[in-house]
Amino acid sequence: MRPFAVAFAGLAAAVFLSAAADTMTVREFLAIADRLPQNATAVLRPDGRRLVNEVTGTVSALKAEQAADLRAGRRPAHCIPPRGTGISAPDLVNRLRAMPRSRRDISVAQAIREWMAERHPC
Repeated sequence: MRPFAVAFAGLAAAVFLSAAADTMTVREFLAIADRLPQNATAVLRPDGRRLVNEVTGTVSALKAEQAADLRAGRRPAHCIPPRGTGISAPDLVNRLRAMPRSRRDISVAQAIREWMAERHPC
């Protein structure tokens, strides 16, 4: 792959991640999650879709970041398997709830990035 393409892919992932990072904090995520019913109909509601989109967008961006690092010959911060993260909705909410209140102003993207680095180290 050409150096420009590698740099562009890395830049695109960084831009996408920074946009995702600006969209929602852990505190906001949990406030929305607390208002949703605790059943399968939650994803049919606009706020439920917003949470799903936040997580899937973040995971896609993290995978793109990982791929860009590998193409550039850098060691990625995480090695998420191609077939998924293994994140379930209850696990994610429990993980976010376990965060100290003082850290809940970080982005959902950063929280998931840290979790993936722990869960799927390279």
